This record gives sequence, C-alpha cells and structure tokens, in this order.
Amino acid sequence: MPLSPSQRVMLIKEICARLADEEWSLIDLTLKQFSLPRSDSWNGPKEAYVIDMTGDASDEVLIDLAQHLGFSLQGTRSRLEPLFWRKGMLRVFVTHLAAHRGPAAELQTELLNFGISCFVAHNDIEPTLEWQTEIETALATCDVLVALLHKDFHVSKWTDQEIGFAMGRGVPAFAIRFGEDPYGFIGRFQAFNGSDKTVGDIAGELFDAMRKNKQTERKMAEALVGLFESSDTFAEAKTRMGFLEGITSWDRSFSTRIRSAVQSNSQISGSWGVPDRANTLLQKWAKSGV
Repeated sequence: MPLSPSQRVMLIKEICARLADEEWSLIDLTLKQFSLPRSDSWNGPKEAYVIDMTGDASDEVLIDLAQHLGFSLQGTRSRLEPLFWRKGMLRVFVTHLAAHRGPAAELQTELLNFGISCFVAHNDIEPTLEWQTEIETALATCDVLVALLHKDFHVSKWTDQEIGFAMGRGVPAFAIRFGEDPYGFIGRFQAFNGSDKTVGDIAGELFDAMRKNKQTERKMAEALVGLFESSDTFAEAKTRMGFLEGITSWDRSFSTRIRSAVQSNSQISGSWGVPDRANTLLQKWAKSGV
C-alpha cells in the first residue's frame, strides 16, 4: 500500500531532523547511497537542502532512509550509528598501507585505553560489506585522521585520497613517521616520530595532542568522563582520574557525572585517593566559574 501524503510528510520531516545535524559531507554521502539527488551549488540551510533532495523520492526510498536514520512509521528507535565506532569515544580514522595493518591494529588497541576509538580499514570491514562505502562512512564521521607514514606510503592508490577526504572536512590530522617524511599537504600535519618507540608511547603522544587540540578537546573531555564512569578496577579509576585532571575543556554536566560516579561506582570510591582528587578537581572548575 502506498504511503499517504501525511505519512510522506512525516518521514521527510524525521529524515530532515536527523540528517541535517550531520556534516555536509555525510549528508551527501547518505543521499548518494540511497540514489537521491545532490547539489554542489546549494547556498541555503541544511534543513531546506534535505527536504529539497528527498521531496521527490519514492515511498520505498523514504522508508529505507528513515529506517537507516533510526525512524519507522511504527515508532521511533535509537539512532543507528556505524558499528565500528565505540560509543562515547573520540573517533579516529587510521590511514595506512595494507602491509602495515598489524601496527595499525596495535595502535587501535592502545588508543582504546584513552577513550579513543579507531577505524582500521583492513581490520574493521566485514567481508560481506561494500568496503569502499564503509571507508567513506568512516571518513565522513571521524573526528580525527592519523596517517602512519611507512616507506612508500604515497604509492598507495587509497591513502592520499583518504587524507584528501579528511582535509576537505577540516578535521585535525596527525602524521606518524615510520621511515617516510610528511610530503605535500601532509607536511602541514602535526607529526610525530614513530621509530624506536613503543606503540604505547605513540598512543600516549597522540592522546596528549588530541586532548589539547582546540577542535577535539571538548569531545576528548566527554570521552574521558565516560571512561572514568565505567572504571572496572581500582587501578583504572586512578589512571582515569589522572586523565580527568588533564582536561582542558569543561562542561557543567561533567561535575554532576563525576560526583555521581564517585558515589555509585565502588571501584572509584574505593580507589585510594581518587575521591579526594575528584573533589579537588570539581572545586577547581567551580572556582573558574564553569
């Protein structure tokens, strides 16, 4: 049975509400995947753009797109997110040569300790999925790009394109030198020397840079508060308390969340010195007027 005019309006309204919150690149990527029109010369707001591009879509496409964005006519459900991102964490796309997927995967594991979720293409793409679409989705939704510059990095058909995509979105980018110096536009990236360092050391340097970067400090702070709340051991609580003490961006909700975590999480309340440190931290931010 075809959709009624009222149902079409409802679906387009919900699609607009969800899709217009995204970056332009992800909006166009989504429209492309559902074979909907796009415009390179649009000058108006995102909401009007989404309505214009979806207004003539078939009933089937509207239903599929709405479901992709987490809405159905039978009721709403939680918004769908790409499965490769860890909920609540800073999102990092790691561009690398296929031959060095091992080091990329090791870095991915280490960065989880800092509340950073990485997309490593050769490890995160399921064989049944269209790999190029997954890579585009990851590039369109990441917060940061990290390039592992091994020898002949520029020979790859994909690495430079991935960097170009991220630079087009304006996301922060970092380069790790493993025998290849930054070149071309990559030369503008903040670069780290990866030779003769452990993966843990490299992960720590990246974390420190993302914690201080003006574009990522807020999302990094959000991730660290969430990490602290989920502490499973006394040692984790103590380590993550240290992360909180290094936060450079604060939101009033953090104080409430941290105070609640101290009261409700026994691994935090029972970790020697952590409750006192948390209280000192909250007092500091309270005095700052935040």
